[in-house]
Amino acid sequence: MIRVLIADDEALVRSGLRMIVESTDDVRVAAEAADGRAAVTETLAHRPDVVLMDIRMPRLDGLAATRELAALAAPPRVIVLTTFHLDEYVHDALRAGAAGFLLKDTPPRELLHAIRVVAGGEAMLSPVVTRRLIETFASGRSAQGALARERLRRLTPREREVLALVAEGCSNAEAGRRLQMSEATVKTHVSRLLDKLEAANRVQVALVAFDAGLLDTPRG
Repeated sequence: MIRVLIADDEALVRSGLRMIVESTDDVRVAAEAADGRAAVTETLAHRPDVVLMDIRMPRLDGLAATRELAALAAPPRVIVLTTFHLDEYVHDALRAGAAGFLLKDTPPRELLHAIRVVAGGEAMLSPVVTRRLIETFASGRSAQGALARERLRRLTPREREVLALVAEGCSNAEAGRRLQMSEATVKTHVSRLLDKLEAANRVQVALVAFDAGLLDTPRG
């Protein structure tokens, strides 16, 4: 059973998300929170596997709450909920340790799929949203670019190929199919990427690729 905490300051949004989550047998709502401070408190009390985190909330915003949760000894997986324009807080939240993000109008089936994927240890970074993320923050990438390019020099050619697919939002299974290798081998390469790029999760690996200019022409 995957246990989910819903953090959003709008009661109607929380109610809608609860209905979606509880429409299936393998996911249930462990708790709700109407602001970021409550999200941290309820996480400590209920220890959910996944937190659906809104960004703009009172008392403590979702970005600050995500940072606090990421610092826990056993942090939950955080999925940031955002609107289509992908404001700057989303980028910061990913760097703070969020496992990915979804648009608030994501269809129910895709939301449940994202929860399962993230609970399983992978990131949820869809290709469409990845493209938007690259376009939105390309102008500010230069500040991080030199450090990112230096980290990429540590990678083997094969690791670079895996990195490019991770940055596109591919799962281990999809990357394995495209590179004609086993899913277990891809997982090993991803683990090495996390270590060499000094990244906490797959999303931060993707952001290093963006900063380094590895995906100047986004696909998909």
